[in-house]
Amino acid sequence: MAVIALRTVIIYGIIIFAMRMMGKKQLGELQPSELVSTILISNLASIPIESPEIPLLSSLLPVLLIVCVEIFLSALCARHHRLSTLISGKPKIVIQNGRLDHNTLKELRFTMDDLMEALRGKDIFDLKDVSFALVETNGTVSVYKTPAATEVTREDLLLPQKGPVTPSMPIILSGKICHENLGACHLEENWVKNVLNENRVSFEDVALMLCDSDKKYSIYKKGGAVL
Repeated sequence: MAVIALRTVIIYGIIIFAMRMMGKKQLGELQPSELVSTILISNLASIPIESPEIPLLSSLLPVLLIVCVEIFLSALCARHHRLSTLISGKPKIVIQNGRLDHNTLKELRFTMDDLMEALRGKDIFDLKDVSFALVETNGTVSVYKTPAATEVTREDLLLPQKGPVTPSMPIILSGKICHENLGACHLEENWVKNVLNENRVSFEDVALMLCDSDKKYSIYKKGGAVL
């Protein structure tokens, strides 16, 4: 039993390393070749766990080989557009100038239910709000809304433009300061300490503190209070 547990931990660590080497894409964003590699790796990884008599190296070597092939193929596709198109395909326009292309939908084997589900994921519930839409090579749908359905911006209202603002990011998590996010928001640790002192709360009492580069913050105490 101890040997099986040790083999499982080793395989777990190596698969995590392999996934990190292949990139940080989510499953729904994988290209066809990346999805195939992921499926093969998961199957190969299960073999030595289910069959302890099989040498560990006999499964790890194919996993590492698949990772190397995937990285090499990705590098080639980055340099040669035709190869990338051959392996991953190219985006297909399904709505143009507000008109639905039924032939392209049939070619992609996309039903109207599939399309409407993808549009609802973009907060669009009516086709008349779509000016242009295409299906990406990973199966996701990108949408450009009609002017009538587009949200009004400060530029549209001729309001003064503000400089770029970093969105609210976790500055404190479970009582510990996040130095990386602190730097991203151009804040200093002393400023955070002063804010906590002003609100009469200690680091240990903070479950979450959010703040942006404009120093607009929210503090969520472990007891449930919000400051």
